Amino acid sequence: MSAVEIWVTLGGVGAIALLAWYFFGPRAAKPAQARGNVQEITITVKGGYSPDVIRVKQGVPLRLVFDRKEAGECSSRVVFPDFQLSKTLAPFAKTTLEFTPDKAGKFGFACGMNMLHGTLIVEEKGKETAEVKPPETPEAVEGSPALKGEKPEETEFNIIGAHCASCVATIEKALKSLPGVDEVHVNLASERAIARYDPKQVTPEEMIAAIEAAGYQAHQRSGAGVVETEDREMAERRAERRGLTRRLIVGAILTAPVFISAMVHEFLPAVWLPPILLNRWFQLLLITPVMFYTGWHIHRVGWLTLRHRTADMNTLITIGTTAAYLYSLVVTVTPGILPEALRQVYYEAVGVILTLITLGRLFEVIARGGTSEAIRRLIGLQARTAHIVRDGGEEDIPIEQVKAGDIILVRPGEKVPVDGEIVEGSSTLDESMVTGESIPVTKKPGDTVIGATINQTGSFRFRATRVGKDTMLAQIIKLVEQAQSSKAPIQRLADLIASRFVPAVIFIAIATFVIWFNFGPVPALLFALVNAVAVLIIACPCALGLATPLSVMVGTGKGAQNGILIKSAEALEIAHKMNTLVLDKTGTLTKGKPSLTDILPSGGLDADELLRLVASAERVSEHPLAQAIIQGAQDRKLALADPADFKSVTGKGVQVVIDGRKVLVGNRRLLADAGIDVQALEKQAERLSAEGKTAIYAAVDGRPAGVIAVADTLKEDSKAAVATLKKLGIEVVMITGDNRRTAEAIARQVGIERVLAEVLPQDKALEVKRLQSENKLVGMVGDGINDAPALAQADVGIAIGTGTDVAIEASDITLISGELKGVVTAITLSRSTMRNIRQNLVWAFLYNVLGIPIAAGVLYPAFGILLNPMIAAAAMAFSSLSVVSNANRLRRYKPAALTEPVALPEVAPRVEISKRQLEETALVKDPVCGMEIDPDDAAAKVEYQGKSYYFCAQVCRDQFTADPQKYLS
Repeated sequence: MSAVEIWVTLGGVGAIALLAWYFFGPRAAKPAQARGNVQEITITVKGGYSPDVIRVKQGVPLRLVFDRKEAGECSSRVVFPDFQLSKTLAPFAKTTLEFTPDKAGKFGFACGMNMLHGTLIVEEKGKETAEVKPPETPEAVEGSPALKGEKPEETEFNIIGAHCASCVATIEKALKSLPGVDEVHVNLASERAIARYDPKQVTPEEMIAAIEAAGYQAHQRSGAGVVETEDREMAERRAERRGLTRRLIVGAILTAPVFISAMVHEFLPAVWLPPILLNRWFQLLLITPVMFYTGWHIHRVGWLTLRHRTADMNTLITIGTTAAYLYSLVVTVTPGILPEALRQVYYEAVGVILTLITLGRLFEVIARGGTSEAIRRLIGLQARTAHIVRDGGEEDIPIEQVKAGDIILVRPGEKVPVDGEIVEGSSTLDESMVTGESIPVTKKPGDTVIGATINQTGSFRFRATRVGKDTMLAQIIKLVEQAQSSKAPIQRLADLIASRFVPAVIFIAIATFVIWFNFGPVPALLFALVNAVAVLIIACPCALGLATPLSVMVGTGKGAQNGILIKSAEALEIAHKMNTLVLDKTGTLTKGKPSLTDILPSGGLDADELLRLVASAERVSEHPLAQAIIQGAQDRKLALADPADFKSVTGKGVQVVIDGRKVLVGNRRLLADAGIDVQALEKQAERLSAEGKTAIYAAVDGRPAGVIAVADTLKEDSKAAVATLKKLGIEVVMITGDNRRTAEAIARQVGIERVLAEVLPQDKALEVKRLQSENKLVGMVGDGINDAPALAQADVGIAIGTGTDVAIEASDITLISGELKGVVTAITLSRSTMRNIRQNLVWAFLYNVLGIPIAAGVLYPAFGILLNPMIAAAAMAFSSLSVVSNANRLRRYKPAALTEPVALPEVAPRVEISKRQLEETALVKDPVCGMEIDPDDAAAKVEYQGKSYYFCAQVCRDQFTADPQKYLS
């Protein structure tokens, strides 16, 4: 080995060691600065995050100010997956993200494309029990009027009449002069003002008055930023597309002559080729604009990421093309310093690589635009105006100006502007765009309507109840964005590999250069340079980074379009592994309210007359069973009579006079105590009870008149949904507080083979835990407050959207329509999404594992094959594009149809009775929902005024801490 080879080897080893320290060595974490009761830090976004390691304190409100000094889609969104937060960052502007880091540890954050990375270090506090303190005296915070411990609210205004920077300063000064206004940002370009304020000290109306007093017009915007955010992202994407197109055209036009001349000169007789095309100075003149204009978007990010002690795909391309360009420049300007055999230029390689990468990036931007289609389509569902009824007349106003309590008119064919309750008129509404159900729903006074649904047949008026960011559509959009900001567990492995990938590629490129320089054929320097550049160019970390988040984005979006809200990527991943599904009976398998099922008259009465008499007798009762009978009579349009001589017999039933006839309605003992022979009715009553129905005896004028049955009936799709779930290989288990007989009857009707019966509400979570102890991955479907602990305990909690807010809060997936078909769709969508992610990851890993060794030249000794850097560039561009295109295939997903069973197979349900004995520890009552819970199993605990309070779910705790006296008074 010659001295030169030794020095090259030592230089390569030294470079690898130095770069290893540079990329992986310890970094000083910048602590956030305390500003009163908030910790704050400014992060510059320019090719990376600076600082990229941030140290904060646990449990203290954190304000991150992102100062973005660039445009383009890559850094347009920042994502904190461990906290399920994301924020769109406006180009060349400051954007604030606020939250309270409630858990200690190291947490990564990244851009929306998973290319820029940072670390948030949350220092652990002493393990303290959360304490709610009585209201304190307001404390000033460096001039901020916000209360200590208060969570400020944020509102946004449309500003009319602002034209310059002085106008901005005037408006900001006017708002900041108000007590309680903490922070103001006025954007002149968008004509928007955002204010953070303490609602106990100032109102949005007072802020509008202050703006108008300053000489401008303003009105509050509801659901601030949703439409504008998407519009801005679309505008950025269009601008990026136009910029890439311009760069591509310049690169293609200037590279084509150099590339053609190089190929022709290499492989064909070049007698017809104009000599100027082979002139190195002419090639330098053509390729220099390609290097510094077409490739500027690559080089800029590439060098900036190196400055932040990290590296990405742009860094690899930048190093490779810069090396080739500088070498060619030396050969062109001072050829004499190199031997004759080393005087080759690589201008065509530089031009083709940068042009192909730009072409691939343009295709990628176009294709990637489709992955956010779901959010844009959801936003597009919103109505733009509303017909407000005021003072007997109609007025069309923008939807942003609608307030809760307004009366709104909706005509046939129009969209419902906001959520509300019908007060006049009736119609049928198409709710498919929100619930995923295609069958129109009939609405009448007292029924709720959902914003963005379409009115079909009649006109009606409704009272707005939820507007702006509180509407169901706004909440859906928020949840979808939250899910798209989260990380699936499978992505964490890809992220770990990707974080080490680019430095590893640089190390491999250095080693390739050294090996080829020492052992390669003559001219060794050229072989070493070309193969090292090929290694740098072919590597594609972008494919690894995009493999999971793009599929999650499309999958969660498709879920929202089908009425399924998936709250996190983790839930999406776990759902595809689920092998056991627990269905709560009431409200999930059944409709959740009793209805009339059977009328069995005797003694000469017909069915309608029996029902009329019984319903008339129950008219004054508020009991759910009585209301079911009355509703059944009304559905049959029977004229009910007013009862006389009403007498209620506790625990047995009622005794009344209807049209002069003495009527008894109740249980068997009521008739027996009156001396009436019920033997003729008992057989029918027993049969009905065996079917899980409640049998109600009736007697008229001292004689048995018949039996009426009431039951909580099955939902229309329950049988088909259970059959389809079984077909998917999932064990279906029913859980209920009903007795064995009723539980067995319902299970037999739907074909469920395992039943957990007589389970107390507080024991449902324990039953789920017991199933998990059998090595099952358990999902739970429920709708009530008492289901919340079980939903939280399950590996995947699925809440019925028509249920309580507590249950929905505790779940991982929410079915907006309340139909069990959504459970099937959620599982099949999860499986399709995970299959797509695995395809992406396999391709990304396989491409890099095979491509990098080939580029390094491992095939040369045996087959004499080397990879041209231009081919490597084309392969790299195709790799990234293929991942994006494969993710977009999920947009073609369609929910599978339910398997309609022709005839349910005879099943003998295995009924297991809950035998849990309460421990000696006394149960305590959740002060919010009233549920009795074991303190050891409580989801949260709060100390207030020296006393401990326990909660079944985090949402109950949050409601309590917001206003303790409300629940203690």
